Amino acid sequence: MTQQTGTIIAEFSMSRYVGTFCLWRLLMKVLKFLSALMFSAILMAPFFSASAASSSVPPIRQQSNPELQHMLEQRIASLHLNGAVRNKRLSIALVDMTDPSNPELAQVNGDEMMYAASLPKIAVLLTAFELIKQGKLPLNRETRDTMTRMIRYSSNKDATAMIDMVGKDYINTVMESPKYRLYDPKYNGGLWVGKEYAGGTAYHRDPLHNLSHGATAMQVARFYYMMQTGQLVSPRYSAEMKGIMADSGINHKFVKGLDAMHNPDIRMYRKSGTWRTYHADSALIEHNGRRYIAVALADDARGGIWMTKLIRAMDNIIMAEPHASYVTAHAGVSPVAGGPEPSSSSVHLM
Repeated sequence: MTQQTGTIIAEFSMSRYVGTFCLWRLLMKVLKFLSALMFSAILMAPFFSASAASSSVPPIRQQSNPELQHMLEQRIASLHLNGAVRNKRLSIALVDMTDPSNPELAQVNGDEMMYAASLPKIAVLLTAFELIKQGKLPLNRETRDTMTRMIRYSSNKDATAMIDMVGKDYINTVMESPKYRLYDPKYNGGLWVGKEYAGGTAYHRDPLHNLSHGATAMQVARFYYMMQTGQLVSPRYSAEMKGIMADSGINHKFVKGLDAMHNPDIRMYRKSGTWRTYHADSALIEHNGRRYIAVALADDARGGIWMTKLIRAMDNIIMAEPHASYVTAHAGVSPVAGGPEPSSSSVHLM
């Protein structure tokens, strides 16, 4: 064999080797992509399987009530807050769900996404219960107490611990899932957690508004509506979440406005938030046979005072006239309200 022939054979062998190596790399990339796709499918499976459950109750976006809307706008005007509404520094959602099968909605700037401070901790709570249902997180005393301190006392330390426990990225996966759509680009966003409640920088700001902790009044109202109608995870775990959200340990904004800590006629399930000029409050309120959801987000140093006044106005609206839904609601009981109220006597280490 001549030297030239040997060279040709060597070059041919090398080209075959290079071709095989390139093909191998291509196959590895395809396998990596398919593995990522399968992993995403596994993560999303719990949400697709239960997405049909929401069809049993009407979406509150379709339940706008002109009379309730007019009354809310009148009260906003009487509180001299029209300017804040026009400038999109105030957003409000009010849902009368005394009859959960026929909710009535009023809102202003309901889909205006704002920085919401600690209010989006409810997204962490929901994510934790999704993992509890999947058997990936234990519902023991330690976990329950951590979640309770996070919600009732707005503990940043416990919120950060829960974020680490459930997985930073998984929270927004749950919010964007077809089952909930509590963050939905179609409606300008919603609940978002992209930063721990501690020092440091955000790990994932929301893609629409670049917020680290965000919410819209409508998406928060939807959270409470789904909780009350047993659609958050399951009726059992919706009731568990409702119990954790009872007995707020912070007496300001909505709680202060209705004196909810001292009024035995009022039960409030609530989460608020405050940071600099940003104020947020949200609650499911049960008052003398009526049940309603109130949400307010504000960007103003006076926001806390606004909310104290707004909740009185919203409570007066709901309590003012006997609605037809008040009679209807007593013919049946909603999934969460029908069960025994979770005990509020749990020991809290704080």
